[in-house]
Amino acid sequence: VTSPCKILKCNSEFWAATSGSHHLGTEEAPEFCTALRAYAHCTRRTARTCRGDLAYHSAVHGIDDLMVQHNCSKDGPTSQPRLRTLPPGDSQERSDSPEICHYEKSFHKHSAAPNYTHCGLFGDPHLRTFTDTFQTCKVQGAWPLIDNNYLNVQVTNTPVLPGSTATATSKLTIIFKSFQECVDQKVYQAEMDELPAAFADGSKNGGDKHGANSLKITEKVSGQHIEIQAKYIGTTIVVRQVGRYLTFAVRMPEEVVNAVEDRDSQGLYLCLRGCPLNQQIDFQTIRSAQATEGRTRRKGPSLPAPPEAFTYETATAKCREKLPVEDLYFQSCVFDLLTTGDVNFMLAAYYAFEDVKMLHSNKDKLHLYERTRDLAPGNTAPSGTAPTLWVALLCLSQCWLGLL
Repeated sequence: VTSPCKILKCNSEFWAATSGSHHLGTEEAPEFCTALRAYAHCTRRTARTCRGDLAYHSAVHGIDDLMVQHNCSKDGPTSQPRLRTLPPGDSQERSDSPEICHYEKSFHKHSAAPNYTHCGLFGDPHLRTFTDTFQTCKVQGAWPLIDNNYLNVQVTNTPVLPGSTATATSKLTIIFKSFQECVDQKVYQAEMDELPAAFADGSKNGGDKHGANSLKITEKVSGQHIEIQAKYIGTTIVVRQVGRYLTFAVRMPEEVVNAVEDRDSQGLYLCLRGCPLNQQIDFQTIRSAQATEGRTRRKGPSLPAPPEAFTYETATAKCREKLPVEDLYFQSCVFDLLTTGDVNFMLAAYYAFEDVKMLHSNKDKLHLYERTRDLAPGNTAPSGTAPTLWVALLCLSQCWLGLL
C-alpha cells in the first residue's frame, strides 16, 4: 500500500538541490530561492492527497520560514539547479555547542556511565524489546514503538499478501521533540520506496538552535540505509529499506527510555512493553491455529500464491547463507520465508542482526534463543532447545502450501 501523498519526494528533491547551501555565499542566494520555489510548487501539487499528513504540514511551514529568512520572492523561476556541495573536510559541527546537548557530558556529569538498551523491529514483524524479549506479532495498522518525553516513533504495518495475516512495516514516523537550546521539533518520515536522507522540512540537523548539530541524519546507502544521531539524548536510530519494507533499530539510554510523565499511559509502547498478548504469535500453538485456519479458508476463496514457494528445507538452507547461528533471528528468517515466499525477508533478518551487533551494549546478549523470555535476565538457552519451534514451522509451511 503506497500513500498517494508525495511529500517525501518533494523533500528529497529539495535537499538534493540545496545540499551544502547553508554555507553558500550571498551571491548564490538566487539559486537557493529558485530551489525553494520549486519545493513550494511540488508541495502544492501534492496538497490534495496530503491532507492530515504531519510531514506535509511541517514542510509547508518550513518553506514559509525559509522564504522569509532568505528574502525569497514567491514569484520567479522554479527550475532546480544542483548547488555545490561542501568541500571535503568542511563540517557543520559547532565546537561551542552547549554541554547540555551532549548526553554523556550533561546528564551523567556526576554519576555512573549510562546503561544503553536496544530495540528493533523487522520482518513479519519481529520485535526485540528494550528488555531483550523477542516476539513475533501481527500488529496490523499503526502502532507506537516509542513514546517518551523526547521522541515518538510510530510504525504502520500492512499485509504482505492480500488475505494474509503476514504483515510488514510500510511506514515509519519519528518525531524528535524540541529540547532546550539544542534542537527544534523535527519529523522524519519514511515509506515503502521512499527513504529520505533528511527530515520532513528538508533539513538534516536539529534546526536553528545553538546545539542543532546534536541531531543529525547521515545517509549510509542511498535509498536503503540511514542513521540518525541524537547526541543530546544519547540515541542512535537506524532505518533501512529491505525489499519493499522498512526495518527499525535504536540504541537508547535506559534513563531516556524511562523518561515519561505517566507510565500508566504507555501500555501500547511496543519497544518497552512488547506486543499485546492478542497480537502475539505463539510458536507453541501455531500448529493447531494454522490447522484450524486452513480448514476455515478451504471453505472460501483460496489465497494467492506467494512470490516463491519455500519448503522447510529450502528455507533453512537459504537462511543459513546469512545467519549461520540458529538463534531467533535465524528462526524468524525461516518463518518469514515460509509465510511470505519473499527472499528479502531473509535479508531483513540479517540486517536486523547486524544492527544489533552495532547497537547493543552487551555483546554477550546478541543472540537470543526460544526460551530467552522464560529465563532470568542475562541468561540464554542453547541453540538445541527449540525443537518445538521447528515442528511448528514445518507444519506452517505444509499448511500454507495446503491452502494454495
